[in-house]
Amino acid sequence: MALGRCGSLVFLGGGGGGSSPPRIAGVTLGESGKPFVYDIPPQTGSTALRRSTSVTITGAEDRILLADKSGDVYSFSISQPDSPGHLQLGHLSMLLAVAVSPDDRYVITADRDEKIRVSLLEQPHIIEAFCLGHREFVSQLSIPPNHPQLLVSGSGDGTIRLWEYENGTELHCLDLCELHPSGCEKKRCAVVRLVHCRGMDFFAVLCDSLSLVYVLELDLKAERLIHQQTITAKQRAWDVTFDDCGGLWLLDGDVAVLYQLHEGLWREIPDHPDQMRIKEVIRSNWPVFGGSGSAISYSNLYKMSIDNMAEYQLKKEQRIDQRQNKRTSELVAESRDSKKPRMGGVMM
Repeated sequence: MALGRCGSLVFLGGGGGGSSPPRIAGVTLGESGKPFVYDIPPQTGSTALRRSTSVTITGAEDRILLADKSGDVYSFSISQPDSPGHLQLGHLSMLLAVAVSPDDRYVITADRDEKIRVSLLEQPHIIEAFCLGHREFVSQLSIPPNHPQLLVSGSGDGTIRLWEYENGTELHCLDLCELHPSGCEKKRCAVVRLVHCRGMDFFAVLCDSLSLVYVLELDLKAERLIHQQTITAKQRAWDVTFDDCGGLWLLDGDVAVLYQLHEGLWREIPDHPDQMRIKEVIRSNWPVFGGSGSAISYSNLYKMSIDNMAEYQLKKEQRIDQRQNKRTSELVAESRDSKKPRMGGVMM
C-alpha cells in the first residue's frame, strides 16, 4: 500500500496483485462527502517502456516526468494524455528518483550508482552539477518549495544529506543509524520515503525494515538537518506523508494514523473525523489493499562486494604449499633410496 496527498485529498493506492486491479481510494479532508474509490483498468493512459521507479510533476503542472529502471526519464503531457511520451534524458544506471526545481529550470535525477545529477530541464544534455557523497544508491529526493535552492536526499547508506544542488555543494550529512543504532546493527538502513511538510521546515523519513518515522527539522541558519522526533509504528510502517494543513499521516498496518504538531512534538489525534473516515475507507477496501504485495524492500539494490584479490591470494598460497609439500616428499624419497644396501656388495 501507498499513502499520499494532493491538495486537500489524502488517498491510498494498492491492489494490482493477482486478479485484483490497482485501486485508489481516499477522502477530502475537512469535508463530510462520500469517499472516492477508483479502479484502474489495465493498459490505460501513458505507459513507459520499462518499469517505473519514480514520478514527478513540473511546477507549471503541464508535464509528468517518469523515471524507469533502464535509466531513462520520459516526459508526458498532462493536457494531451493520449500523446506518447518522449525521452527527456538518460543515465547509464537504474534511475530511482527524479525531482524538478519549483521554477522548472532544473531536473534532478538520482541513480543506483550513488550519483545525483543536476541538468537543465529544457536542455537535459547540459549538466549543471553532480551531488556526490552517498556511498550507496540514492533512493529519495526532495526540494522544499519554501527553500528552492536546497535539495534533501536519502540513500541506501542510511544517510540524509542536504545540498545546494546548483553547485553540487553538500551542506550537511545526518546518519540515521546514529539515531537508532540497535535497529541498524544487523540491517541496512535504506531510506524508502522522504516527504516535506509544505509551509514548514519539517521532513519525515521512513526506512526499509524499520517501523520508525524520523521527523527532521531544517535549521536554515545553521544549514543543518536536526532530528526532532522519532515516531514508532504500532504495527508496520508502510508509508508516510504530510497534508496541506500540516498534519502527518502514517499508514500503520491497516490504519492511517494522524499526527499533529502540539507544543513542539507530533502527537497522535485518534478521534479526528478525517482519520475515522480514512479508517472506514481502508476497512471497506481491505480485500484489495491487503493483497498489494510484500513490504517495500530495497535489498536487491545493494551491489555485491566481491574481493577477487583475496580469493586469488588464497589460491596462490595453496599452490605454493602444494609444490613445497611435493618437493619435500620427493627429497624424503630420495634420501630413503640412498640409504638402501646395494645388491651384490662384498660382505666383511
